[in-house]
Amino acid sequence: MAKNRTAPEEYSRPLRRLLVWIAVLFLLAIFFVWRIDSPRVERFRAALIDAVVPNFDWAMRPVTAVAGMVDDFQSYTRIYEQNQELKRELQQMKAWKEAALQLEQKNARLLDLNKVRLDPKFTYVTGVVMADSGSPFRQSVLLNVGARDGIRDGWATMDGIGLVGRISGVGERTSRVILVTDSNSRIPVTIQPSGQKALLSGDNSPLPPLEFIENTDEVRPGDRVVTSGDGAVFPAGLLVGQVALGTDKRLRVVLAADYQRLEFLRVLRSHDLDPITDPGSLLVPPATAPLPDTSAGAAAAAAGAPPTATEGGDVGAAGAGAAEGATPGAVDG
Repeated sequence: MAKNRTAPEEYSRPLRRLLVWIAVLFLLAIFFVWRIDSPRVERFRAALIDAVVPNFDWAMRPVTAVAGMVDDFQSYTRIYEQNQELKRELQQMKAWKEAALQLEQKNARLLDLNKVRLDPKFTYVTGVVMADSGSPFRQSVLLNVGARDGIRDGWATMDGIGLVGRISGVGERTSRVILVTDSNSRIPVTIQPSGQKALLSGDNSPLPPLEFIENTDEVRPGDRVVTSGDGAVFPAGLLVGQVALGTDKRLRVVLAADYQRLEFLRVLRSHDLDPITDPGSLLVPPATAPLPDTSAGAAAAAAGAPPTATEGGDVGAAGAGAAEGATPGAVDG
């Protein structure tokens, strides 16, 4: 079969070759034009750029858009990395902030414990909290001061701001503090500004209730609660907290002491209690009437017994006097 000379391949192959040679010549011409250093060629290049580049602005738009997208993606990557780094730094700053707040509170307590005095007559011993009871039925802590530091039972303890409890049990080097929230704690208090007396009773909860209030109508939430000094258990005027209304509709006290961070406690030498060595002496009434005569003569006279020899002279004289008084009476009779 004869080959068809009019096939498309016979025309396209020479055309492709021609276009390739034209393109090569065009690129060579551009190369030489751009490489030739001549004022005339420079003017030609400038005129060519002015004539061609503005007309091909539509062709450069996709390239410009792609380049912008690449720049935006790189910028987004840098922003994401910076954001992650800032998050890590923020977490570190939060940890440092919490540490700074704790140190600030600790420093404030130490400064308060070391410099602030509630009353010029009060002295105190500062102890470190070693351990707590860890029991929901007993609220107490252990201090590293004891009898060798002069600690005695019944002394009040504070954290520098508010009342914490009282000493109950003293060892040679340690002492135990029963907290205000303990169920065995009973503290007479005064509610200010009304001046109402009440009893703060611990119930193992963070908000101990107020009991036996004289007039509840004069007590408002937010009132200040201080120790009353009744019974000489605590000194008067120690801050306890503020009155609050509990969920059970009972008046309770928001304690001023920070029970979540009991690290240092101040033990107040507020009073000296005389120890009771003879309980029976408490029952003896004071001597107001003169005691009766317990001499031997009085006892003998009351019993009708004869007088003893040692008392014969006095008794004989008394008998003679009685006889002299009786004789005239008989004569007159």
